[in-house]
Amino acid sequence: MPYTWTSTTNHTGAKSRQLMLWPFRSLPKRGFAVIILMCFTLITVPLYPLLGTAFVWGLLPFLMAAVGALWWGLQRSYRDADVLEELTLTPETASLRHTDKHGRTQEWDCNIYWTRVEMHQTGGPVPYYITLTGNGRMVEIGAFLSEDERRALYGELSEAVKTMRATA
Repeated sequence: MPYTWTSTTNHTGAKSRQLMLWPFRSLPKRGFAVIILMCFTLITVPLYPLLGTAFVWGLLPFLMAAVGALWWGLQRSYRDADVLEELTLTPETASLRHTDKHGRTQEWDCNIYWTRVEMHQTGGPVPYYITLTGNGRMVEIGAFLSEDERRALYGELSEAVKTMRATA
């Protein structure tokens, strides 16, 4: 799962839970290098019989452009997935910090007693859309997760909020 829960206890003995969410990356950096190398190697195979002829120079720019386009597309995918969401639950507050791919952050805070976790099966930008409501605002959480991950997260998040309310 592309999210983790951690529990901490501060110096006064109060417990808190933190949830970190990030988009799933199916291709690690090492796999990126392997894919680019394989693509480069395989795309040059048709050039081998043409070595020493003028046709090589006619095909080479297009083949290298294809490798460059693959590299650019994968790098763009990595940049678009540089999103991080951090939810901190304490017996008093719920705080969400969303950091987008450009490094900008948005924050939301609410009293834990008024925090509501809702799942919208339809009507959101994605199926099984999860929102946190409180303090006069509704904020999304985990919209980049898969449908099954959002369902699992909803149950865990609801339970964590209930547990924090009970310890208040």
